Amino acid sequence: MGNLENKVALITGGARGQGRSHAVALARQGADVVLVDAPALVASVSYGLGTESDLSDTVKLVEEQGRTALAVQGDVRQPADLRRAVTRAVEEFGHVDILLANAGITSYRQLSEMDDQQWQDMIDINLTGVANSIRAVLPHMLERSYGRIVVTSSQAARRGMPNLSHYCAAKWGLIGLVKTVALEVAPSLGITCNAVLPGGVDTPMMRHDEVYQIFAPELAAPTVEDLEERLRRFNPMPTAWIEPSDISHGVLYLVSDEARYVSGATLDVAAAFNAS
Repeated sequence: MGNLENKVALITGGARGQGRSHAVALARQGADVVLVDAPALVASVSYGLGTESDLSDTVKLVEEQGRTALAVQGDVRQPADLRRAVTRAVEEFGHVDILLANAGITSYRQLSEMDDQQWQDMIDINLTGVANSIRAVLPHMLERSYGRIVVTSSQAARRGMPNLSHYCAAKWGLIGLVKTVALEVAPSLGITCNAVLPGGVDTPMMRHDEVYQIFAPELAAPTVEDLEERLRRFNPMPTAWIEPSDISHGVLYLVSDEARYVSGATLDVAAAFNAS
């Protein structure tokens, strides 16, 4: 499915989780990788985010595939950081062929109880951060009349979810963004823009106490096993977790030459949760 030799991919949120999985999967197919992440805390997020050590580990994993990885510290909330990442990528490799706009956070609270910062952090990172990423790389892609853009949205872009109004708003917004960009770049013929919509993926974003409490509020001290039991109820296919590699398989298709006329599309990878 599409040899990516001589291709260069820029991945936001590349230090760990889905971003790391995508980096390794693309490298295995021959791509060099630019990893953008912001090893810093976000005050409204209760779990630890990617670290410099995580970023270095992902670089090593890419290099183990025989490809080159360039790590760039950058915050998707800062357009200048993303423009700098694109500039460094072009200086290092000569071009950027693929953007995986993957960086994202989650937090939980009902809208009536949510403070201003919690709402703003979510929109700034999960929605505006994706737009900033696309805006940074698109002039280069338009100049070359080639590019593959894949945005990480969510099953939360298909439905309302209590305690996740800010997350749903951002992820729904990404669908409109992707479809609009797909139309705007369509005349270039060589550029596509799509979204992948994961279900519950086994990453650090899902493995922490706040998630366990949200999914099992009746328990005093719920554990990951309690979360897994709830997740199995949601998924028509009898699994608690979708692996990051399963999302990467979908991404590999969307960035391949075989998907050259797939644009403005949404690809669900959700164990049939999307079918109900």
